[in-house]
Amino acid sequence: MENGKENENILLLIWVQALVALLGSLFYSEVMGYIPCELCWIQRIFMYPLVIIYGVAALKRDVSIAFPGLILSGSGIFISAYHYAIQKFPTLIGSSDICGDVPCNLQYVNYFGFITIPFLAGLAFIIIFSLHLILWRQTRGKKL
Repeated sequence: MENGKENENILLLIWVQALVALLGSLFYSEVMGYIPCELCWIQRIFMYPLVIIYGVAALKRDVSIAFPGLILSGSGIFISAYHYAIQKFPTLIGSSDICGDVPCNLQYVNYFGFITIPFLAGLAFIIIFSLHLILWRQTRGKKL
């Protein structure tokens, strides 16, 4: 039974990570006034539902209903990695501006010379994806 409590804690931790990412993105846009580019919006589309998906899974104590979260977070990793790459290597975009009014290579924050908003989003997606894989491996069809 102890393993069930550990699994519940992991599911709750995933939900907290998704919530922190959601609140962080809202802080940057609504409080700091940073206008999101197109790729930022796409990352939000993949992140925001995770709060609901993992919240419901945690309340029901059923990781099987959270499978869409694994797909969304896995996809979000690639979007964030691409966004981070074009921030650090702007020549990857070339002369075309895929992001419209707000350039995707704009770095509103750059902590320690490498931590940008897409880096933070990618880290959140990786944490969520990794914890979900651990949880899936431990449960494999069992209820929490």
